[in-house]
Amino acid sequence: MRPNIITEAGIPTRLNQWWSSIPFITSGVVLICGAIYLLCLLIGYDSYAEICFLPSAVASRFQVYRFYTSVLFHGSLLHVLFNMLALVPLGTELERIMGSVRLLFLMFLLATTNAILHLTIAFLVAYNPLHPVPYLVDECSIGFSGVIFSMIVIETSLSGVQSRSVFGLFNVPAKWYAWILLVLFQFLASNVSLLGHLCGILSGFAYTYGLFNYLLPGPSFYSKIEGLSALSVCVRRPGFILCTGGTTYGQLPTYSNTSAAPSALINGNFLRNLSSWMPNRQTPTAQEGEDPRFPGRARTLGSAGAEPAAREANENLHARLLDNTTPSDPLTNSQHTVANTVRADATVIADQVDTFDEELKKLVGMGFEKAEVALAAADGDPNVAVEILMSQQG
Repeated sequence: MRPNIITEAGIPTRLNQWWSSIPFITSGVVLICGAIYLLCLLIGYDSYAEICFLPSAVASRFQVYRFYTSVLFHGSLLHVLFNMLALVPLGTELERIMGSVRLLFLMFLLATTNAILHLTIAFLVAYNPLHPVPYLVDECSIGFSGVIFSMIVIETSLSGVQSRSVFGLFNVPAKWYAWILLVLFQFLASNVSLLGHLCGILSGFAYTYGLFNYLLPGPSFYSKIEGLSALSVCVRRPGFILCTGGTTYGQLPTYSNTSAAPSALINGNFLRNLSSWMPNRQTPTAQEGEDPRFPGRARTLGSAGAEPAAREANENLHARLLDNTTPSDPLTNSQHTVANTVRADATVIADQVDTFDEELKKLVGMGFEKAEVALAAADGDPNVAVEILMSQQG
């Protein structure tokens, strides 16, 4: 019996594959937060009182920049690692649903609304006549976790799941997931900003209830941003995901979405919605043969998993470009299109076979006897195939 030579790829290869699967904006935020922390570590910068969110400084000196600097800075290695590891799955899922530009705007909106809520609640609690808590206005908060709590609420609402796992230990109802995390972090970690996390949860619910609808731009805004020549380099990146500004799955709030449900504060069912702690979801009617959660409104440039309609359009365009004649008969034109499409597909398959044969000859020339099986297992990637063969020989 032939031995099984298919083994797992090495750690560097798996890390590279994991990183390449993270969309553009999510990976960009991870790199920016990580670079800022490393730079502060190298130069010995620890004056966090100058950049953290400090309600008293924002109110007295109007230091609005703290809304955003406090989000990007972190106080320790564990702080930045934990936040970024939590951001990657959340940001990846939301960016694939919304698109890169929409997610970037959402992060900016959540950072702003979190800070405004934090400022308002801090002063209301600090100077309330019944039981004042003055230290809240002098509490210094930093980290991306407030935005992450908002994203947890939004992603849970859009996904429609009924339960969520808490650290892989036990499952809880999805509508209580963010609140349970809020309580656990207060007990398990020190120097955690309760108010910062709480405001993140409140902003997330406000977004899903549609309270921010009038702050959200319409579809043309995202299209204009994606069409800017200055951003063409970013748009062409493999991880950049286009968005059309339309509703994907669940119900993405948007100012121009006239079919969205009214605001929860205006809706007569406010108390019923409030008792469930989660907004109602309205799933758009899906077309036949289409996953209702992923109708293809956001897609990656050059992605192999593009929707069938786009792939069919590309094939027809390719066939028309290959066709040098312009027959006037529609039937003849259709026949030419089909023939050219088949010829184009045959050319692509032939090129793939030639590439596979070339790589196979190289590996056989290097002395690997089972090169063909390893190359097939590696999907034609010679580097992964060599790694499999080397690990098998070792």
